[in-house]
Amino acid sequence: MTIVKLTLSILPEVLAVCSLKKGSEIPSWALQSNFCSIALTSDEISVICPEKNVPDETLCDRGWRAFKVHGPLDLSLLGSTTSISAPLTKANINILAVATYDTDYILVR
Repeated sequence: MTIVKLTLSILPEVLAVCSLKKGSEIPSWALQSNFCSIALTSDEISVICPEKNVPDETLCDRGWRAFKVHGPLDLSLLGSTTSISAPLTKANINILAVATYDTDYILVR
């Protein structure tokens, strides 16, 4: 087994995880930052962005912080998320993982 050293940093923004109705347009407030993740499924649209950008009437869960796993990470790399999430789970800390082509982000409350 190859051990890979991961470098983490915390993003400066406090984030919100938002739920938009299926068929909604992506709001401009979601895109006004250095970090935004959008997931579209057949059931909903989820947006993760700085909570300061999210209007009060938007259904969301606020108060998340993101750790960036510095990459680029090889897409065939095994266990990078597990190596971070396992100790957090053991400490009873909930996570939300977000992956991009180059790297991963681990969100915690």
